[in-house]
Amino acid sequence: MVSKMNIAEKRIHRYRIFLYIFLGFAIGMFCWAAYSYYKQSIPDTIRIKTGSCEEINFGIPASGTILTDSTKVITLNQPVTLVAGETEESYEMELKLFGVLPLKNIDIQVIKDTMLTPIGEPIGIYVKTQGVLVIDTGEFKGMSGEKLSPSMYKLQAGDYLTAMDGVAITGKKQIKEYVEQSEGKDIIFQISRKEEIIQVKIKPELDEQGSYKMGAWLRDSAQGIGTMTYMDQNHRFGALGHGINDMDTGELLKLGNGLLYETQIVAIQKGERGKPGELTGVIEYQPDKVTGVITRNTGEGIYGVATEDFLKKEVKELPVALKHEITTGPAQIYCNVSGNADYYDIELTRLSYQEENKNRQISFRVTDERLLQLTGGIVQGMSGACIIKDGKIIGAVTHVLVDDPKKGYGIFIEDMLAQQK
Repeated sequence: MVSKMNIAEKRIHRYRIFLYIFLGFAIGMFCWAAYSYYKQSIPDTIRIKTGSCEEINFGIPASGTILTDSTKVITLNQPVTLVAGETEESYEMELKLFGVLPLKNIDIQVIKDTMLTPIGEPIGIYVKTQGVLVIDTGEFKGMSGEKLSPSMYKLQAGDYLTAMDGVAITGKKQIKEYVEQSEGKDIIFQISRKEEIIQVKIKPELDEQGSYKMGAWLRDSAQGIGTMTYMDQNHRFGALGHGINDMDTGELLKLGNGLLYETQIVAIQKGERGKPGELTGVIEYQPDKVTGVITRNTGEGIYGVATEDFLKKEVKELPVALKHEITTGPAQIYCNVSGNADYYDIELTRLSYQEENKNRQISFRVTDERLLQLTGGIVQGMSGACIIKDGKIIGAVTHVLVDDPKKGYGIFIEDMLAQQK
């Protein structure tokens, strides 16, 4: 009888230990989830306008220390008013959860107030890469039918060929002609690979037609249609809200130079569930049809200078809204899908501050029946359409939700402006 009671007590004891461990694990996971949520609910950078008083309220139990000439401690679980001076400057704020647990460091930047002209017009894009991009290496048949691949294990997808035998490379046609005339002699290529400059030696081989080849797929340009987001008083523009990536490697293209051309939308393929729609346009690649020069290709958009006669009509300038000023609710996108730029109603459904995914920080749903009739929602080619709320520019359209073309994503305008130089 005693033995049976001891066994039962041991089982209860083991069960209690297991329960405590499980409870401790659950509490730990809850605390970690809460910590991660708080961390993601605060942006890495807070920008405020010169000469303004900005109220910041993240609604979290954290305290922050701003390091200035005189250290100042503020509590962020209540609205906080930050007063900016008349000059552009930056500070660092150290946040601690409950005043104890380190949460994150925030950059506070004082920037000039900006007025921008919303554009919303389609643009034809043509860019040349900085060097020639390697898409992949491949095999070809030699004179005797054998498989040859001189570039395999020497070149990698994503490499940029910048020189050969000491001569700067300007395009893939130049490489093709040089290889064909090499008589099979070694060629020393200078390569830009993930910010590192290296050299490789490649020996071209004869293919079955008797031409020398190096066995690599190359690309030196890209083109397409997008939408210009804004232009400032100096005709500097921002467009797309995301970068131009290579269609095969998925990597951001290193820009050599680029141009904008006049384009006309001639057809619209409406978006359907599981099948994104598309704007089809005609781009006129003629010198007299150039409407701008592209100077930068970044993850947040493309930038450059438009010609003085780019904008055919007068459009009112609008102020810019920063992240902490924006709330969910009714808004509009400004774009040209019918022959003239117009405002279309949307609903902002979610705002996020995850820095690793800047192009999807604004979530919205199209509510305007006119746009739904025209396009079915957001379609390819609308990237860069200006998002406006309460009379202020807040961002740009970047992506469509493939499973529901009525829903899309956008980028905050302040993140686009931060990349403009």
